[in-house]
Amino acid sequence: MTGSAKWLTVVGIGEDGVAGLGDRAKRLIADADIVFGGRRHLALAQALIKGEALMWPSPFDAAMSDVIAQRGRRVCVLASGDPFLHGVGVTLARHVAFDEMLVIPAPSAFSLATARLGWALQDIETVSLHGRAIDLIRPLLQPRRRIMALTSDGDGPKAVAALLTQCGFGASRLTVLEALGGSDERVRTTTAADFDLKDINALNVLAVEAESNHEARVLPLTAGRSDDLFEHDGQITKREVRAVTMAALAPKRGELLWDIGAGSGSISIEWMLADPSMRAVAIETDAARVARIGRNAGAFGVPGLTVVRGAAPAALADLETPDAIFIGGGGTDAGVMDAAVAALPWGGRLVANAVTLEMEALLLARHAALGGDLVRIAISREAAIGTMSGWRPAMPVTQWLWVKP
Repeated sequence: MTGSAKWLTVVGIGEDGVAGLGDRAKRLIADADIVFGGRRHLALAQALIKGEALMWPSPFDAAMSDVIAQRGRRVCVLASGDPFLHGVGVTLARHVAFDEMLVIPAPSAFSLATARLGWALQDIETVSLHGRAIDLIRPLLQPRRRIMALTSDGDGPKAVAALLTQCGFGASRLTVLEALGGSDERVRTTTAADFDLKDINALNVLAVEAESNHEARVLPLTAGRSDDLFEHDGQITKREVRAVTMAALAPKRGELLWDIGAGSGSISIEWMLADPSMRAVAIETDAARVARIGRNAGAFGVPGLTVVRGAAPAALADLETPDAIFIGGGGTDAGVMDAAVAALPWGGRLVANAVTLEMEALLLARHAALGGDLVRIAISREAAIGTMSGWRPAMPVTQWLWVKP
């Protein structure tokens, strides 16, 4: 068998086991020299397996070494439902050319769940919390929104219910759908605040119909979120300036940001909230702020934010090449600006904000030498003046935007 032949078959199997498989899927399992899968998958397909059955190692090998070692033989991998929806098919495709694979999916857990509830799959939010932080559901919490979440185990729905209640979404209607498609299938409904379901099957999907109270923590969809939503010590890019800064950074799907002198992490967090594919590294020297950034990342539902404690430029040395860099603090330190300019690839964006004369002078000099755009941001807020009111100006911010040619 040549290396380009389809030696690897990935078959999705549901809780109904062999009964839910088509003739082609059954034949491919039976003809395989080796069948890989979890304990449950191998048990479900046991009647069809004629070759060697191999269970996934523990801990799970994301490099798929055991599978790749069998290239040239007839190999079948069993997966839950749709292998390319948060499944092993995604992992395999990182290591095996797709023209060497044949994939036969079964209905996903989301498809089965929406079919039970009569929900339009294209109109709801979906998220996998399987083996991941449940904080990921936070950005999806909007009044009257429907959400489907895969959980890790039987304790997952209760943990999500507690989080929803904490966030002011205790009135949300929760439906736990267990072992969908199998003989143990069960569907039960309660609310987040009154969650009392017991003995939940480890294979479950949680459906959320979000309802909030007037104090609920609802994250706006646009940049420039309220400063009050962040935990900070005063070192935070204020909401109006943050909105302008995010527009200048112009995040694009899948990009990586370096946030140098991150303070509260507000820029990194806004960047990651732009799209689930966004990544950011927050660089901060102060230990208390580093801890605070981590708490803010969890509270905003972006636990994947990487926080590096250290001073630039030394702290930048081993980081992945960024698509954009924001300098909000420490920009006048020796070598920081040079390191940022050098680190960017062609087309990368550098945005630096200055509130001090020293930092402004540095930005003016860089603009004179390299070009780019200079913007002065001046914000005034209404404030009391005796028994009347007037405009109280905030410190102006000079912003330099440069795109590397």
